[in-house]
Amino acid sequence: MKRVIYILVAITLLTGCQPEEEEITISAAASLTDALQEVVQQFEKENPHITVAMNIGGSGALSQQIVQGAPADIFFSASLDHFERVMEAGLIKEGNAQALLTNELVWIQPKDEQLAPTIEPFNQIAIGTPDTVPAGNYAKQALTAQGIYNEIEEQLIFTKDVRQIVQYVESNNVDAGMVYLTDALISDDVQVNETLPMGEYDDIIYPVGIIENSQAVETFYQYIQSEEALNIFKHYGFLEIDGDIDGSIFSTD
Repeated sequence: MKRVIYILVAITLLTGCQPEEEEITISAAASLTDALQEVVQQFEKENPHITVAMNIGGSGALSQQIVQGAPADIFFSASLDHFERVMEAGLIKEGNAQALLTNELVWIQPKDEQLAPTIEPFNQIAIGTPDTVPAGNYAKQALTAQGIYNEIEEQLIFTKDVRQIVQYVESNNVDAGMVYLTDALISDDVQVNETLPMGEYDDIIYPVGIIENSQAVETFYQYIQSEEALNIFKHYGFLEIDGDIDGSIFSTD
């Protein structure tokens, strides 16, 4: 009888030592989808008591949702402007924010089409909606810098996020599209025509920050910045921002 009691006590103690299961939510830019899925899978493998739910969308739409009270523990944006909107609402503190990745802007065509010398002759060109999709804003900046935005504006098809642009080009619903290099690389049905010169648009910066802090959230936030996670992002074509960026980049003053 005593032996049974000892076993029951031992089981109770062991059960009590197990960490409680927790679920956290990250709202992230659509361009991060594939890389972030792999990062999350690896994180959950190493931290089986933490489940990470991913809320994917355009950075502008996500920031608006968060400011309006949508549940999110971490925000991973493809735009400093949309990220700072959340900070200005008092939802992310400077000490809980980090500029982590960068990217490049390219224009793409369907895989089997002959590469065109310029983008102007196309009847339909897909870009993200500039007000809500950072890639669309960068595309507008690049086209404006080239002096052709007004000329081709009627040929533009606006989308909700960059993944929709890739889908349109893959299915030949449009003649060309402007996306991040990382989005072009994940598709076997599109080809990169040209990488846009970086000086023609603002630096593409992916900041990440904590909204609702907890031990589980902090653990994942630190993991995202780890060498293991960064190597996954690099595998998908993202570039690491070299060195520490001064916190003033997120100043709300």
